[in-house]
Amino acid sequence: MSFLLLGIAVIAEVFGSTMLKASNGFKKVLPAIGVVIGYMAAFYTLSIVLKTLALGTAYAIWAGAGTALTAIVGMTIYKESKDRNKIIGIILITVGVMLLNLGNTD
Repeated sequence: MSFLLLGIAVIAEVFGSTMLKASNGFKKVLPAIGVVIGYMAAFYTLSIVLKTLALGTAYAIWAGAGTALTAIVGMTIYKESKDRNKIIGIILITVGVMLLNLGNTD
């Protein structure tokens, strides 16, 4: 159940970040509300996850997956460049999170 909630926290954070871009510096009301709701949901669910998962494990997955998914959203929705360095960076983030959690038994 903890990893399901962690997935929800990641998705909520990616949603909040995506809405941050769409808010145009908080000039657009609905996306700005989406930012607040997304980040509130992300931090709330992350706080619940931290009751059962180690801080390092939970935060590494949350931050790494959130960063990688946000970069993918930027490339697909906002038509940001899809250069080789970005793709390698996303792969390195993913591998880094996996290495941080390799052999983690808690």
